[in-house]
Amino acid sequence: MSIVIMVGQLILGLSILVILHELGHFLAARAFGIKVEKFYLFFDAWGFSLFKFNYKGVEYGIGWLPLGGYVKIAGMIDESMDTEQLAGPPQPWEFRSKPAWQRLVVMLGGVTVNIILGIIIFWVLTIKYGESYIPNAEIKYGIVVGKIGEKIGLKTGDNITAINGVKVVQFEDLTSPNVIMGNTDLTVRRGDQILHVRVPGNLINDLADYSSGSEPFISKLPRTRFAIDSIVPNSNAQKAGLLSNDSIVAVNGNKIVFFDQFKAQLALNTNKTVQLSVNRRGNVIQKSADVNKDGALGFFGKYDDIPKEKNLSFSFFGSLPVGANKAWSTFTDNAKGLGKVFKGEVKFNKAVSGPVAIATLFGPTIDWVKFWSLVGLLSMVLALTNLLPIPALDGGHALFLVIEMIKGKPLSDKFLERAQIVGFVILITLMVFVFGNDIVRQVMKHKP
Repeated sequence: MSIVIMVGQLILGLSILVILHELGHFLAARAFGIKVEKFYLFFDAWGFSLFKFNYKGVEYGIGWLPLGGYVKIAGMIDESMDTEQLAGPPQPWEFRSKPAWQRLVVMLGGVTVNIILGIIIFWVLTIKYGESYIPNAEIKYGIVVGKIGEKIGLKTGDNITAINGVKVVQFEDLTSPNVIMGNTDLTVRRGDQILHVRVPGNLINDLADYSSGSEPFISKLPRTRFAIDSIVPNSNAQKAGLLSNDSIVAVNGNKIVFFDQFKAQLALNTNKTVQLSVNRRGNVIQKSADVNKDGALGFFGKYDDIPKEKNLSFSFFGSLPVGANKAWSTFTDNAKGLGKVFKGEVKFNKAVSGPVAIATLFGPTIDWVKFWSLVGLLSMVLALTNLLPIPALDGGHALFLVIEMIKGKPLSDKFLERAQIVGFVILITLMVFVFGNDIVRQVMKHKP
C-alpha cells in the first residue's frame, strides 16, 4: 500500500506540473492567434490514447506513455514530427507565420508558468505556516555527525558557529544547499578551540550513495539527551516492559548519555537481543529487548535539550518575498548543481534523480504540506530543466529563435527537423539512463 501511495502522489504532482506547463504554451499561443490542435497529458504515441475529446477545434486527451505531455501547435516542428503542414505556404494562424519574438514568448510560456506556480506554492505555504527554526546559539551539546561528516573533519559534539564567515542563526542552515553544495568554510567550536573545516566541492558524490532516510553528513536535529515518551503498541519496547519516562543509561554495558549513542548501539545489534540498563524513577533496572532489522525498539522519545523552535509569522503580502526567495533559491541551487556537473566536480549519475527517487521523497503516507512543498520544488526544477539548450526542449527552441533574431532570418525547416530528432534521441537516452540509475541506486545504496 505504501508503494501505491508514493506512486500516486508522484503521478498527481507531475500531472499538475505538466498540465500547467503545457497550459502556459497553450495560452501564449492562443493570445497571439496561433491555432492549437492538441493538448495532451502524457504522449499518445502511435496515435493511441487512454482518453480524448474535442472542444472548439482542440483535441484534449491523456496518452498512454507517461513521459510528460505536449501541446501540438499548428505550423511548428515539435515532438509530433508532423511536417505535412510545412509543405504549403505559411497560414496566418500558424506558429511559423508569427514574428520571432511572439514565438519566443510561446516557447517560454511553460517555463514562466512553472516559475509562477513555484512562487505561489511557497508563498501560500509561508502565509499558512510561516517559518520555524531551531536557534543555533541555544544548542547545548552540538551536532551529530555521520560518516561523511567525520570524513571531512567534523566530530559529534562540535558547534558550528559560522558558514563562510557568516554567523549561523538557524540550526537548519547547517544542512542547507549552501553547505551541501560544497566549497564552504565552516567555523567550528570544539571545546576551547576554534577550527575551520572545509566542505569539499564534491560532497554530493558521497551523499548520493546513502539512503534518503540516513543522515551521513550532519543530523537534522542537534545532539540531545532523551527519555521514553510513549511506547508503540505491540512493539519490542512494549514486550521488553519499557514504560513512559524511562531513561536508558546503558546498552550491553556501554554507557548511554545521548540519543545518538543509543542509536549507534542499536545499529550494531540489529536483529539481536540487547541488555538495557533503565533508570526508572531513580532506580536502575535491567531489561532485555529485541532490536528489529531497522535498528529500533519501537518507542517515541522526548528530547528536553533541543531548544524550542522559534516561529516567524508573515502578513499576506509580507509572505510574498519570503516565498519568492524560497522558490528562486531552489532554482539557483539546482543551477549550481548542474554547474558542478559540467565542471566535473560532481558525477552526473550522482547528481540526477528520476521518477523512482522522486517517488521516495513523497513518502509512504500522505502529508499535504510535504506534497505541496515537493510540487513547488519540482516546478522550479522543471523550469530549469526546460531551459536547457537541448533541441526538443523549450530551451532548444528558444535558442534557435534567438539565433534567428540575431541573423535576421529563420533557420531552415530541414535543420529544425534534424535538430528535433537529435534532441528527442538525447531526451530518450537521458530518461532511460536516469530511470536505470534510480533503480541501481535504490538497490546498491548502503546505510552508514
